[in-house]
Amino acid sequence: MHIRFDNADLRFGDRVALQPLSLSLVEPRIGVIGLNGSGKTSFARLVAGLAKPSSGKVTLDGLDTVTDEKAARAKTGFIFQNPGNQIILPVIRDDIALGPQSRGLHATEVDRLVDEALARFGISDLGPRRPHELSGGELQLAALAAVCVNRPDVVIFDEPTNQLDLKNRARVKAAIEGLGEQAVVISHDLELVADFSRVLVFHQGALAFDGQGGDAIARYREIAGC
Repeated sequence: MHIRFDNADLRFGDRVALQPLSLSLVEPRIGVIGLNGSGKTSFARLVAGLAKPSSGKVTLDGLDTVTDEKAARAKTGFIFQNPGNQIILPVIRDDIALGPQSRGLHATEVDRLVDEALARFGISDLGPRRPHELSGGELQLAALAAVCVNRPDVVIFDEPTNQLDLKNRARVKAAIEGLGEQAVVISHDLELVADFSRVLVFHQGALAFDGQGGDAIARYREIAGC
């Protein structure tokens, strides 16, 4: 998918969350790194249509996130930093079914799509379970299945490996690497994005670097002073 920023910025009153940005992104894996409050999440929310640019525009395959809001939003899926907050039904399988049900699909087709989504991420055993019974990594994968069942073109991850143990981190990392969809990954886990061909470094609300993973991480370390 082609994500394009045309002099787009985001302001809240006098506070500038993201300075004017012009950018074109087509790579399958795009990392987003930077210090806390640097503009990473503002950037991701603009891509997802969860925030509207204060000026300029953001387009997804030519669809404006403001004037073509519904069609543009349908192209995106967003995995929040705490995925448990976006799983709203008491049983995982029922939550994944919400998207297909909202499209008016027959119950048999809904069941098929849910089975496929669970199997795709190796979590078929989680279908009948409740969110509070799952580990952090399992919640990430369940939320990913619930997003991908809607067939977005891009999936946006907000700190997907935050506070995960090594086993669950590896599962989530493998799921991201195996996605057929484009992925935008906001992360403080530098190893996660090190091999990405495109990594954006934000600092004080502006894009400070745009390049390959290793070079981007080096620039981020300079900014962070470590």
